[in-house]
Amino acid sequence: MGACGMLSIVGTPIGNLSDASPRVIETFKMADVVLCEDTRVTSKLLVSFGIHVPLERADEHVLASKVPSILERVSSGQHIAFVSDAGMPGLSDPGQRLVDAARSSGLPVEVIPGPSAAICALVASGIPMSRFFFEGFLPRKAAAQRKRLLELSGIPGALVIYESPKRVASTLQNVAEAFPDRQAALVRELTKVHEEVLRDKAPRLAKMASERAAAPGGIRGECVIVIGPPKSNEAPVDEGNLAREIQAGLADHESKSTLARRLAKEFCLSKSEVYNLVLKQAQEDKAAL
Repeated sequence: MGACGMLSIVGTPIGNLSDASPRVIETFKMADVVLCEDTRVTSKLLVSFGIHVPLERADEHVLASKVPSILERVSSGQHIAFVSDAGMPGLSDPGQRLVDAARSSGLPVEVIPGPSAAICALVASGIPMSRFFFEGFLPRKAAAQRKRLLELSGIPGALVIYESPKRVASTLQNVAEAFPDRQAALVRELTKVHEEVLRDKAPRLAKMASERAAAPGGIRGECVIVIGPPKSNEAPVDEGNLAREIQAGLADHESKSTLARRLAKEFCLSKSEVYNLVLKQAQEDKAAL
């Protein structure tokens, strides 16, 4: 490999071990060490593939202090693999900090693709996702959570939220209050035997989750909440930005119909509404000549 090694960011299965690609397995075999959140979790994964590689803890509590030594080891020629407990590192875990430091130091970084709970949940939900926003975990305190949901209400796309099974019912109650007219889905146990998708209007979904949480056994498994995008009359529109985009499109000689269709999707508006604004701007531009 020469004087410089490699930092491999490795996506691992989120449930079904068969989702580990041949490239993932090969990367583990080639690594000098695997950095992980929990050595017990990653040890079970590697043993299932018959792989024996040294493991080191590198979770959010210790990674920052280890970054300099990790970069030094990569620079000296070591091949280091970095994983989270499950899914793609860097999403809701400290992996981004390590990648940023390696990039800033000019060291080679490769991403070995793997499953992502956020993407799998979006697809499984069936909720429109031409645009989406990954929130990760919401604040735990109810007041802060409601405040954050209000801040997210203007985002013109689906919302993806991670939550623990113990808190998901109460979180969905707050989602129902913030988005009473939106579709929402609770996706849990992704890729596992008991994978489940519950989808309904947010208030009805919250009621289902509360009933399930109160029943024997409660709600189990890691959970993802997907909230549908706002309707065009629900999301606030940045009219100034829309006007600038229309002017720029016309200046670039983009056809009025194409421009209207593109901006309608971007701003979550109806095509006819944007087309009328495009015609109005085109007329004003012509009059100004």
